[in-house]
Amino acid sequence: MTESVIKVNNPLLLFENLTIKYDTGIVAVKDINAGIKENSITAIMGPSGCGKSTLLRAVNRLLELYGNVKITGKIYLKNNDILSMNPMKLRRRIGMVFQQPNPFPTLSISDNVLAGYKLNGIRLKKRDREDIVEKSLKNVSLWNEVKDHLHTKPTLSGGQQQRLCIARALANNPEIILMDEPTSALDPIATSKIEDLLVQLKE
Repeated sequence: MTESVIKVNNPLLLFENLTIKYDTGIVAVKDINAGIKENSITAIMGPSGCGKSTLLRAVNRLLELYGNVKITGKIYLKNNDILSMNPMKLRRRIGMVFQQPNPFPTLSISDNVLAGYKLNGIRLKKRDREDIVEKSLKNVSLWNEVKDHLHTKPTLSGGQQQRLCIARALANNPEIILMDEPTSALDPIATSKIEDLLVQLKE
């Protein structure tokens, strides 16, 4: 992905001269200058291997976990430099949904939704936990399908698992949700539900 320039007034997310290079010498992203506006759905398109996933992982500070990547340039979230922020606090503001659904298999459906709070050491009252779980699952049209099994480990279809992962991201009230081809492994019906959900969230 090279030399992209997208201008947006008062962007929620801003890239300035962003370049991402692996220690093998491969430049995955080069000179990206782009703004993403609030309350919008923005698609990053390109052939396999062009750097789309790398860019998303840079925004969520996941690339640093690999230790073989050099990032130059700036990424701003509402004028705050993402690369200088606490990664855990950043990930509460920027959620991530991956290509393959990845609910935590040892946690119940309810605890999956609340995982972000537990990982950040945030304690909630019982009523608050219940409200967050119900609201998040309703937002992804999953509540009626799982409300009688909230405290059991998830035995869900692929589409249900992906919606649970989206509910987990929504539970933290993020300002941005990054999605890396979230429907590519799903059937057409499950894909349609998630596409409809994205339009509802934007509104």
